[in-house]
Amino acid sequence: MFDIQLKKDPLGSGWMIIAALSFTLMNWWVKEAGNRFEFGSGELVFWRMGFSAFVLGILAKAQGKTFATPHWRAHMRRSVSGTLGMFFIFYAIVHLPLATGVTLSYTSSIFLALLSMLVLREKLSKYKQAMLVLGFLGVMVLLKPSVGSGQEWPALIGLLGGLFAGWAYMEVRELSLLGEPGWRVVFYLSLVGMLMGAVWASVTGWHRVSWQAAPYLIGIGASALVAQLCLTRAYKVGDKLTVAALSYLTVVFSTFVGVWMLGDAIGWQEIFGMVLIVASGLLSSVDYRKFLRKRSG
Repeated sequence: MFDIQLKKDPLGSGWMIIAALSFTLMNWWVKEAGNRFEFGSGELVFWRMGFSAFVLGILAKAQGKTFATPHWRAHMRRSVSGTLGMFFIFYAIVHLPLATGVTLSYTSSIFLALLSMLVLREKLSKYKQAMLVLGFLGVMVLLKPSVGSGQEWPALIGLLGGLFAGWAYMEVRELSLLGEPGWRVVFYLSLVGMLMGAVWASVTGWHRVSWQAAPYLIGIGASALVAQLCLTRAYKVGDKLTVAALSYLTVVFSTFVGVWMLGDAIGWQEIFGMVLIVASGLLSSVDYRKFLRKRSG
């Protein structure tokens, strides 16, 4: 990815806070563009991905980076699965309370662990298995009010979004092992996503971009790009565990925006489900054996 050039980096892991705020803005504007201006998931993905593809393409060209890759099949698998995940997650964000839709996107870490076990035949420790069960318990608690209120379809779509996002992260791991640079992974995701969004929007129908709607669409693309750059920076210069913990601030920020700005009603079950899902993702990233050795030593 393209680094933010700083001799001294006083923010460190704090870059993740900016990323979380930017992701929250993106999700808010996605919901507003979908509800207020009736943009479909294809259009929302097109504008979100198109902005990143355009800016990253220009930056790569200016820095003399090469777009050629011998691993285009792996790029296609990652880009298609990542884009499908975004389609589904955007649909859930538009049709569910903002915090619920955003939290469903964070089930990707749960599905990543499950897919690693089923597809890659990786062995999970009993601790990891317990965190997996905890995560799915959180999903059940979170979705119970949605099912009870007749929102089964967007809830299921959001869960599928988490599944495809988890699959995409599994492909990212493969690309990383193949030595592909992060900027190229994000660029091809953005390019393929833009094309898939355009195709789907052509099937479902495009909406005219009014002067009132344009700031939302530009904001979606710009905030997503800023979030991606800050996230990449955070993982490069910050403590990995701290950064992973701070990434869940997106759920917290989205809850505040949903309740205070959008008038979403969030009950105790949704909050409890979110806590379980966040705890599952956070605790599964901790090497508890190393932690215990450190404590005892």
